[in-house]
Amino acid sequence: MVFSRELMDDVKEIFENDYGGHDFFHTLRVMRIAKYIAKIEGADTEIVELASLLHDVDDYKITGKNMDSVENACKLMNKYNIDKQVQLQVTDIIKTISFKANDTEIPSSLEGKVVQDADRLDALGAIGIARAFAYGGSRDNLMYNPNIKPNLNMNSDEYVKNKTTTINHFYEKLLLLKDMMNTGTGYNIAIKRDQFMRDFLEEFYREWNNI
Repeated sequence: MVFSRELMDDVKEIFENDYGGHDFFHTLRVMRIAKYIAKIEGADTEIVELASLLHDVDDYKITGKNMDSVENACKLMNKYNIDKQVQLQVTDIIKTISFKANDTEIPSSLEGKVVQDADRLDALGAIGIARAFAYGGSRDNLMYNPNIKPNLNMNSDEYVKNKTTTINHFYEKLLLLKDMMNTGTGYNIAIKRDQFMRDFLEEFYREWNNI
């Protein structure tokens, strides 16, 4: 799908003041990965690309709205006269792709599964590590405190309100993502990125303990 320059600029503007890892470059990476997965898995690439472009425009971490909001996505799609049936498919994807701890949903469509995998893949590996610390810093979270243990049993409300450390975030979310992949293609990509993060954590603990 070829997006108009105006639509891309509108989406980019939403993220221009974000420094916590949900910037416009994140959107572009998710679009690229999603398109790759879609071609292999046989998903509708046009739906996948549009949903990828808009997947974070209503993110509660940026907008402060509830986790199911699709207000900005609908405004943009209406502004650019996107077909109503396409809008329904895209908003259904946006509502279901976010990580919500124990309340996490699996999208009903293949296209939704692809976009969810792509979004999760950008939370893994070297970029995932960088984004985790950028986000933690933007929320005034400690890097690590060995006296604060990960909370591994949260619902969506508890997850949103949880004040954690960046290292705990690996255990509360990031290291869970590989086994939550929906597609074989996504899982195969996730394996290497997951291992990279586990290697990083081993080195982190060694250095923390002066070994």
